[in-house]
Amino acid sequence: MERGNQTGAGHFLLLGFTEKPFFFGLFLSMYLVTFTGNLLLILAVSSDSHLHTPMYFFLANLSFVDICFTSTTVPKMLWNTQTQRKLITCAGCLSQIFFFIVFGCLDNLLLTAMAYDRFVAICHPLHYMVIMNPQLCRLLAVGSWCISVMGSLLETLTLLRLSFCTNMEIPHFFCDLPEVLKLACSDTFVNTMVVYFVTIVLGVFPLSGILFSYSQIFSSILKISSARGKYKAFSTCGSHLSVVSLFYGTGLGVYLSSAATSSSRTSLVASVMYTIVTPMLNPFIYSLRNRDMKGALGRLLSKAVPLSVGGPLQDSHE
Repeated sequence: MERGNQTGAGHFLLLGFTEKPFFFGLFLSMYLVTFTGNLLLILAVSSDSHLHTPMYFFLANLSFVDICFTSTTVPKMLWNTQTQRKLITCAGCLSQIFFFIVFGCLDNLLLTAMAYDRFVAICHPLHYMVIMNPQLCRLLAVGSWCISVMGSLLETLTLLRLSFCTNMEIPHFFCDLPEVLKLACSDTFVNTMVVYFVTIVLGVFPLSGILFSYSQIFSSILKISSARGKYKAFSTCGSHLSVVSLFYGTGLGVYLSSAATSSSRTSLVASVMYTIVTPMLNPFIYSLRNRDMKGALGRLLSKAVPLSVGGPLQDSHE
């Protein structure tokens, strides 16, 4: 990444939220809730043998990815807000782009794997344990990581051929790839084609898989005669469907807001929804709508925070 004549040698300027101290407390709170909520979900799944199933295996992976996804952008934004600095080095910007794409693609692929898991559970319940065996689950998880890293490398390494001139201001709180490409003063045709290719392979194809899975799921649910059976079948995929709708809805909102208006404010708010709000809400969606998860979280918290009040009281009575 070569540069011309700009402020701060080898640096980009991140303009989003850095001059508003109010946002420091807001985003710090949201980040802590996201980190804590997803971490508790991971610990609950790992500590409860009843949750050692394919669905919760992918859910724990998704929670880990969500922690990494927000940690790619939010800590740097909090640091910039607190220190009133806007600079990020070219190497730091490149690293942020790489990890942001990796974890964003992982979200796509893990949600697709979870949709396939629900498809097998509802459409082929008698063969569920045979099809969704531990080997397949591990293969899907490892494959998702490998594909995401390769896709991100493809998009990130093509940035090295670009040169940047005088304007190095990014109207976001992180190095967003489309915004960085707008700052290049060299030809970005190859980069644009690579972005379209990776978006189709790691965005459109997974979404198509999710839509196909749910078309088969809904078709199977409609064939169930009893209303109780239909409700029970739908409740097993309701949380996942909510997360999918939230993830792709906010992602589509980011794209439409940037395409429909040149206002950086609108695009900035949409990016906040996509990068911070969605990972923060995922643990609540899965825990509030899932009796097994609520039970596992309750048992985990009772072990982590034992009721020590009874001890001293008991001793005093003795």
